[in-house]
This record gives sequence, C-alpha cells and structure tokens, in this order.
Amino acid sequence: MNPELVEKITKLVFEKLQAKTDVLRAETAPEVDVKFWDHRTESKPHHEAEHDYKNKQSFTETILQGEQLPIAEDAQVIEEARQVIGIETPFDQEELENLISKTPARIGIGRAGLRPKTHSWIKFRYDHAAAVDAVYGDVNPELLESLALFKVNTKVADKEVYVRRPDYGRKLSDEGKQLIIDKCKKEPTVQIIVSDGLSSKAVEGNLEDVYLSLNQSLQSLGLDVGTPFFIEKGRVAAMDEVGELLKPKVIILLIGERPGLVSAESLSAYLCYEPRIGTIEADRMVVSNIHKGGIPPVEAGAYIGTVIQKILKYQASGVSLVQKEQ
Repeated sequence: MNPELVEKITKLVFEKLQAKTDVLRAETAPEVDVKFWDHRTESKPHHEAEHDYKNKQSFTETILQGEQLPIAEDAQVIEEARQVIGIETPFDQEELENLISKTPARIGIGRAGLRPKTHSWIKFRYDHAAAVDAVYGDVNPELLESLALFKVNTKVADKEVYVRRPDYGRKLSDEGKQLIIDKCKKEPTVQIIVSDGLSSKAVEGNLEDVYLSLNQSLQSLGLDVGTPFFIEKGRVAAMDEVGELLKPKVIILLIGERPGLVSAESLSAYLCYEPRIGTIEADRMVVSNIHKGGIPPVEAGAYIGTVIQKILKYQASGVSLVQKEQ
C-alpha cells in the first residue's frame, strides 16, 4: 500500500466526515456528528461483499470426490459456489435474489436430498479451514517492522493455551511490561495498540490501511499520540494493564475478531477512556467488522478519529459516553 495514496484517501474521507461540523470546529471543544455504520442500507451486494479467496495461501487442499484440487481450480469452484442460487425453482426468484444481496449468510443454497449441494459443501469446508488458519496463524513480522511496531508478549505460552485460557491473554508478561515502560511515551493523549487476537489474517489484511488512515486522522485533529506496539496473543482487556503503565487518556486496540464462516479477516477497534485494571466492559466501545466486505479499512481509520474526538470531549466512553450525550 502506497502511504501517499492512503494519506490522500484519508483526507478525502476525513473532510467528508467533518463537512457538516464546520461551524462547531471553531469552538474550543468541537463536537463531531458521529455516523454509525448501517449494514442494512450500506452493505455491498452479496457477490461483492465476500472476500476474494483466490489469494489465500493456506488450507487450499479442498477435497472433492476424494481428490485434491489444484489451487486455481479450487478458487474457481469457490467462486462458482458463491454466486449460484441452489434452489432450482424458487417461489419468488426476485425476492430471493433481493434477500441474498442484503446478507452474506448462507441462504438459498438448496439441497440434494437431505444433504448440501456439492458447491455449498466445498465453500463451507473452505471457509471453515480459513477460520482455523486465522486463529492458529501468526502475523508476518515484516508487516510489524514496516509499521515500526515492536512486539510484547502476554502470559500465553502457545496458541492452545491462548484458546483455552482467555485470562492469560489479558495479562502481559513481566518482560512485556518492562519493554513497554522502557520504549513507550508516558501519558500520551492517545495510545494505539495492535494485537492478533483471534485472527492473524485480520491484522495482515487490514492493519496497514487502518493504521495509516487512523494516524492521519489523529494528526489532523492535533492529538498527541504515544508509541504504538504489538501484543502477541492478546485479549481486549490487555489494554487495562497498558493503561496502568502508560496512563494515556484514550487507548485504541486494533485486534483480530473471532473468525466466522463469512469472514476470517475481520478487524475490530476497541476504545476506552483512561482504562485501568478493573475496567468493566460497559466502559469500552467498539468499531467492528472492519474488512473489505464490511467497513472499508481506510474509512474506518478516519471514522475512529472522530469517535476519539467525542470521547475526549465528554471524558467518557461506552455507556458513560451515551449517558453524557443525552
């Protein structure tokens, strides 16, 4: 991704988000009209909303009639399965197509007797394999290096422990804590953290666009940003320990979502005002479903900047923010 292109796109998106608040920007603490994403009216058509599976590098050994398909044929079969309506004579063809265009869920796939049709079954197996790959995969170190993100660890030893013991992923290792203290800026206004969470593919597929866009947004708002870093095998509540160590005003955690059978590459941005150990979930807020078939990553980065502006104005997040706005 060309950083200059991302910066240009981000500026256009940011200007669009701020277009209706020009008068308020002149005030000391300008209020931004935050727009919440409406998947019901702004989602893409079904065949455009899902990911392009042709670029997948793992789990390409789909089994069909006991044979291993080459990757090109595998991708072709998956593409065909995505666009085919499995019901041969639907009662209302137009309405079925309308429903399919509004959701990535598996509807109208049909059956062969009591069993799923071959195309549907292949796509199901492929999506399941992609989800497993996302959970057990690792983020490419070159991506972290290109974004100048140093890595810290939690108390998790391996992926199996991570899946079975979520509490371990919420606590930083002693070495990780010391590394954060040594390398990070203290008491910044905004602290950005990245974690693979339950999907390394989400980080690899979306982080660069979101991160560059978010930084451009924060820079445009004139906010002081701390030293960003990457938490390997982290959970959302890991931000609480970071809050204790660095004491920022707002923490943003970009983390891979639990993969599903629609997308294994969905990223979330969790935000919290002055998180500390013991922070309850109601005090966090999240911008989720960030991926090519959901909220576009570049647009998400700019949008998160406007949410942070509101959090700082009201000095609250989550339910507390909603109560103060009323």
